[in-house]
Amino acid sequence: MTDLLVTTLDDGVATLTLNRPNAINSLNLEMLQTASELLTSWAHDDSVREVVLRGEGTRGFSAGADVRELSQAVSDRGPWLRFLEVEYLLDLIVAQFPKHITAHLNGITMGGGLGLTVNADRRIVDSSTLMAMPETKIGFFPDAGVMYWLARAGALGTHMALTSGTVGGGDALRINLADESADGDLPTPLSEAVWIQECYTGDDPVEIARRLEEHPDPAAQQAGRELRARSPFSVHVALRALRRAATLDLNGVLHQDLRLAEHMIPVDFVEGVRALLIDKDNQPAWRYATLEDVPTRAVDEVFSY
Repeated sequence: MTDLLVTTLDDGVATLTLNRPNAINSLNLEMLQTASELLTSWAHDDSVREVVLRGEGTRGFSAGADVRELSQAVSDRGPWLRFLEVEYLLDLIVAQFPKHITAHLNGITMGGGLGLTVNADRRIVDSSTLMAMPETKIGFFPDAGVMYWLARAGALGTHMALTSGTVGGGDALRINLADESADGDLPTPLSEAVWIQECYTGDDPVEIARRLEEHPDPAAQQAGRELRARSPFSVHVALRALRRAATLDLNGVLHQDLRLAEHMIPVDFVEGVRALLIDKDNQPAWRYATLEDVPTRAVDEVFSY
């Protein structure tokens, strides 16, 4: 076992706490493997009636997978795909778990942290909750099965997938990324935003960007600038993956995630992690400079698995 996970068992309730607060409980490979082993054992343990998932500290449940560790594995030409295989298997274990799982999604709950919990039976948010799938910021796409949910979340789900946009607990409840609030009624500003409904239609990221940039609402124009700052290749792949996810079950989405990752990781991921998290210069040199520069054939190749 690892001290990065803390477990308790009290009157049939097994609690698994992510214990890496200094990294906002980012999930490294050791944590992912150990969590899978724990949940598998609890599934067959008659003394465990239900499971609770928590994150240590006040900053959040989990900022997601440890993409620095994954990026280093890619740079070292190590077996980096293994990281994602273990992560997605854990997400599937949660989704198919035979006992009730409650997840407390306080503070930052993003990326792989959301993937870990979005399939729990009871997902509790509060006024501190900040949800996002920030992968297009680092040259990747929303993975860990979350596309299944974003594809069913309407225009706001598309906004989150493409721009890495953040939503609070109220909006998460409205688009079925959560089930209840620990703090009563929460605001839902993005669910009610007309510009999101008007701009995030169709299958062409260039057209979506144009609508955002030309919309009279300053919030839409800001979203357009944010979309332009993301990896253009990632935005194209994310939109196509999102639209396909609407026709897939969770197993299908996770399979798609793994196959797309094989093609996507070598493109912009290491550079995106460098620019955002390592050097923090926020000046990524993406393979394609703009959304308009991304050739359709390059996106087609990613989906040729």
